[in-house]
Amino acid sequence: MLKHGFVKQLISSFLSLLPILAVVLVFQVLIIRQPVVDVAGMIAGVLLVILGLTLFVYGLEQSLFPVGETMAYSFARKGSLFWLLVFAFCLGFGTTVAEPALIAVADEAANVTSKSHLIAQTDEAKSQYALGLRITVALSVGFAILVGVLRIIRGWSLYHLIICGYCAVVIMTPFAPPEIIGIAYDSGGVTTSTITVPLVTALGVGLASAIKGRNPMLDGFGLIAFASLTPMIFVMAYGMLR
Repeated sequence: MLKHGFVKQLISSFLSLLPILAVVLVFQVLIIRQPVVDVAGMIAGVLLVILGLTLFVYGLEQSLFPVGETMAYSFARKGSLFWLLVFAFCLGFGTTVAEPALIAVADEAANVTSKSHLIAQTDEAKSQYALGLRITVALSVGFAILVGVLRIIRGWSLYHLIICGYCAVVIMTPFAPPEIIGIAYDSGGVTTSTITVPLVTALGVGLASAIKGRNPMLDGFGLIAFASLTPMIFVMAYGMLR
């Protein structure tokens, strides 16, 4: 079964990448009309991407999704709201602070901020700025997951939370430093990536499945949307307070 599932995922990964490869080749050959450089290297790279994507998705299905759902189910059955909320916050914070996309964006933001003379042009200043940005975003996602778990438990309306959040973004934007606004808006996207999304989704679905009267389709999803919203608010506040 494991072998069959892996082969199936391998084929699925290839089919998922096929349109991207087709677009690149069509524009390279027919539009730009340039020969493909290092064909062997490109083929090897594509094969590695397919294999890596297959291993990643297959690993999620075999480990992170079941673990997230099982822990959410166990906390719900245990009936400890305090520890469930602590777990939700720690999960959001831990997965976000280790998010590779966030690390890359924070480092780039620190470099650009330093070149703009908004912070000192030293490695220490850039490192502190990037770390502060990462911690701020991680705290915002931890807060978002905590509120999202409360929403599932209490049955709150998702769109009310989303509307209130975006109203806060609109209100804060004119008062935030112009240099931080773009970073704040982008931070919402980079937080919901390879590590955060699988675990948070599994947490929401598992929790909604374990609580009587909750529908996993209606109540289990939506944590990612809220987790991509709160970083905008927190990062703009971070820029205003610096």
